[in-house]
Amino acid sequence: MKAGTTNGPRNILVLTYWGYSDALVQTYTLPYVRIMLRHLPTGSKVHLVTLEKQGTDRGVLAVDPGVVLHHYPYKPFGAKGLGMMLGLLLSLYRVVRRDRIDTIHAWCTPAGMIGYLLSLVTGLPLIIDSYEPHAEAMVENGTWSRNGAAFRILFLFERLQTKRAKVVIAAAEGMREYARKVYGYEPIRFHVKPACVDLTKFSKKHLKQSELLGQLGLENKLVAVYAGKFGGIYLDQEVFDLLRVARDHWGPRFHVLLLTGHGQAELEPFMERAGLDPAMFAIRSVPHKDIPDHIGLGDFALTPVRPVPTKRYCTPIKDGEYWALGLPVVITKEISDDSAIIRENDIGCVLDGLDQQSYKVAVQHMDKLLNSTSREAMFDRIRAIAEKYRHFSIAEAVYKDIYGRA
Repeated sequence: MKAGTTNGPRNILVLTYWGYSDALVQTYTLPYVRIMLRHLPTGSKVHLVTLEKQGTDRGVLAVDPGVVLHHYPYKPFGAKGLGMMLGLLLSLYRVVRRDRIDTIHAWCTPAGMIGYLLSLVTGLPLIIDSYEPHAEAMVENGTWSRNGAAFRILFLFERLQTKRAKVVIAAAEGMREYARKVYGYEPIRFHVKPACVDLTKFSKKHLKQSELLGQLGLENKLVAVYAGKFGGIYLDQEVFDLLRVARDHWGPRFHVLLLTGHGQAELEPFMERAGLDPAMFAIRSVPHKDIPDHIGLGDFALTPVRPVPTKRYCTPIKDGEYWALGLPVVITKEISDDSAIIRENDIGCVLDGLDQQSYKVAVQHMDKLLNSTSREAMFDRIRAIAEKYRHFSIAEAVYKDIYGRA
C-alpha cells in the first residue's frame, strides 16, 4: 500500500525549513519533487512550502508544472520562532483542507516538527525525508547548548517524528541503528537516499575551461577547490592550516578556489594566522548553475565537515558533485559513508586528525595520487564512483516505492 494512496490525482504537501532560492531547495529538494511527480498519478500536485528570511521576489521564481509554491516568513528558534510555527500550522491546516492534501512530506527534522504537528491534527500520513539528527549536530558544532530550549524541543520532536512517520528516507544506513538507540524507536519503513547529483550537469565538458582559468588567474596552477561555508558544521582555521601545508609542499604553483558566500575580508584573518598570502586565493560567490564550470577548474577538492559523531549520518552534496567531475577529495574522517568510500577506493585522502602530521600525510598522498595516472583516467575512475553512489536512479527507486501508482 503506497503512503497516503488515493484514487486519481494526489496532492502532496512538501515542507522545508529553507528559502526558495536556497541551494538546499534548488538542488536538494526540487530535483526530488520532480521525481515524485513522475511517479504520482497524472494531474497530481506537490505543494512546496518554503520559509523566507528576506522575502521572495515572486517575479523570478521558476515554477515547475505540478508544483504549487507557498512562502512564509522565517523566524529563528525562540519566542518569535514559536509564533511563526503556530501561525504556520494554522495556515497550513487551511491549505490541507482547501487543497485536499493527502500526504505530508517533510524535508529534515526541523521541518518535520511542523509536519508532525500537522499530521497529528489532520490524521494524514507523515514522511520524513533527509532524515538525520539535527538537534545533536547543533550541540556538537557548538551552536546550541544541550541544556537549552532549542535542543530539548527539537530532540523531543525528532523522537516523536520517528515514531509517527509512515516512511523515513535517511541519508545513510547507519541512521536506522541511531534511531533505535537514541530515539528508542526503529522506523516502520526505512529507505536510504544519499544526496544525488544530476550527472548530465556535471560532466567532462566542465573541466579546466581555459577562458575561466584566465579570468581567475589559475592558468598552469595546481588548484584545490572548495564549495561551501566555513564555521558551524564546517571547519574554519583548520582548512587554512591544511592549505599552508599544501602550499609548503607544492610551492607557488598551488592556488585555491573558494566558492563561498564569505567575502575576502571575512576570510583573511584565517589566512593571516596560517601565514598564507591572500593572492593565492580566488574567492567567488556564484549561482549554482555556474558551479560545475568552477568546480571543474580544480585538480582536487575539499570536504571539511567538522568530524563530530552525527556527521556519520549526513550526506554532503558536494562530494557527489566533486566525484561527478572526477576530482579526488580530501575529507575528514567518519563523514557519512563518504570517508569510507574515498579510503576504500583510493580516490582521495581521509584526514585522520586535525594536526600538522595528518595534513602532511594527506598532502603527500594527494600528490602521489595526482601523479599516478592521467587526468582522463582519474576522471573515468572517480566518475564511476558518482554513478554508483550518487546517481538519481537511487532516488527514483525510493520515490517509486513510496509514490508509485498502485
